[in-house]
Amino acid sequence: MASPELFSVLVEVHLRDGIADPQGATIERALPALGLGGVTGVRAGKAFRFDIAADDEASALAQATVVADRLLANPVIEESAVTVTPAVAAAPAAAGPAAAGPAAAGPAGSQS
Repeated sequence: MASPELFSVLVEVHLRDGIADPQGATIERALPALGLGGVTGVRAGKAFRFDIAADDEASALAQATVVADRLLANPVIEESAVTVTPAVAAAPAAAGPAAAGPAAAGPAGSQS
């Protein structure tokens, strides 16, 4: 059996059609005051990102869909869309405090 691969998951949750979206309506009403007239149909939602280990992409999608349906979305009023892609390996961190940037040196004036 192959070792599990890591997959990146994006779950987008939004209200079902016909469910009032007061947050989206408030945003839409505020846009003209910002000079952004002509924007219509604003709907608010939530996005969740996480990684999941699975044998293949189909298994990762199945597991992520269970997470979305059982935990992240309220099935009575919300719908979810799940996207799964192979995870991108993180680049190894460079050695030494200089590679970590100025914050790694400590507070200003505390250099030795």
